Amino acid sequence: MDQTLVFDPEIIRRYDCSGPRYTSYPTAVQFHEGFRADRYCEVARASNETTRPLSLYFHLPFCDTVCFYCACNKVVTKDRTRSGPYLERLHREIRLQGALFDRSRVVTQLHWGGGTPTFLSHGEMQALMEETRHHFTLLEDGSGEYAIEIDPREAQVDTIALLRSLGFTRISLGVQDFDTRVQQAVNRIQTEKETTIVLEAARSQGFGSISVDLIYGLPFQSVKSFGTTLEKILAVRPDRISLFNYAHLPDLFPPQRRIRAEDLPSPAEKLAILHSSIDHLTAAGYLYIGMDHFAMPGDELARAQREGTLHRNFQGYSTQANVDLIGLGSTAISQVGSTYSQNARDLEHYYTRLGENELPLFRGIELNEDDRIRREVITQLICHFRLDYAAVAREYGIQCADYFSQEISELAILENDGLIALSPIGIQVQPRGKLLIRNICMVFDRYLRSQTQRRFSKVI
Repeated sequence: MDQTLVFDPEIIRRYDCSGPRYTSYPTAVQFHEGFRADRYCEVARASNETTRPLSLYFHLPFCDTVCFYCACNKVVTKDRTRSGPYLERLHREIRLQGALFDRSRVVTQLHWGGGTPTFLSHGEMQALMEETRHHFTLLEDGSGEYAIEIDPREAQVDTIALLRSLGFTRISLGVQDFDTRVQQAVNRIQTEKETTIVLEAARSQGFGSISVDLIYGLPFQSVKSFGTTLEKILAVRPDRISLFNYAHLPDLFPPQRRIRAEDLPSPAEKLAILHSSIDHLTAAGYLYIGMDHFAMPGDELARAQREGTLHRNFQGYSTQANVDLIGLGSTAISQVGSTYSQNARDLEHYYTRLGENELPLFRGIELNEDDRIRREVITQLICHFRLDYAAVAREYGIQCADYFSQEISELAILENDGLIALSPIGIQVQPRGKLLIRNICMVFDRYLRSQTQRRFSKVI
């Protein structure tokens, strides 16, 4: 596929708005409490009639300190004993979920996220993986996509060795920015040496893919300062780099109230940081996968995109599409069959439900036929920058030109601006439109048309 990316500041400013990140469609805004655990159990058992493998996501919410920019569901504490009661309930949830799925369905994908997963002690991490193996069939040959998010301040060389022995094959390191002034402003003090030690340990232990997370738009950042951070990251050549846009939403995320709006880079400077970063990354040989993600040509994400198998879920881009995703832990989201469901977000309700030996679901949604069709369209666009009308017609028995006549007419404006190319066989996203893929997907989002409040981040 054409990997060309064109940065057009004028077009980007014209389309600068808020919109979903489409880790699901419908988005979590549409989840409702009418979807209950008993219905989830019915769908989960019925899914055993398929041969789909499984994906497991574990939410481990504890953090030692709060990063002011963070919008994740977390528990900030220095009391390491708080993980014990949580893990006790998580083990119970593993048993309840494991009873719903046939052991013949192999777990090809597993992810520990947070929070800070390495907040747990070595013994707790070993016990959690042992409990998982007892109730689900894990791959033991290293072929699984088993990933963990790491805060380098919370991991030593022996921790990395342990994680590899537990079966993890991929690792994601949070960095954000090496600039001291920026780190102080967001309360994340992390040295380059700390990060490099963990990254080199992961390489020596044979992790198949190493990713680094960066954020642009933080206080006191400039093109020059962020360029220095990027040069340091490029010097160690991670397999993937995630370049996230900081969304300043202090009304939604209280820790962000400790970031002063006047310290943030101006919109023009923020756009310049993104432009310069893209130039640096592409010059260094990284390919733009989409929505903040860059990867080396040989990385699995890049290969999956070339082969048309790239997928997107609640953890971002994934190499595996045809799986049922089981979310475990507070606030975790599952995608099983044609349903999404989310666990209780606060620990009290999460503990209470599991104390009653019930799955801790509190909301979800069951997709109708229109939802499934639009999800397929958005997935094709956001993963592969194209929409093949014939593929949708084969799967759903519709004629896209008729079914989406209104949407296609609205896309004419985007075509005139050079974002897409329309043809009788489909839609091709142009190099100028790749950074604005969320805008293109939003045209197909039926729920946005009736939404008066949009609680989403800026697209750029």
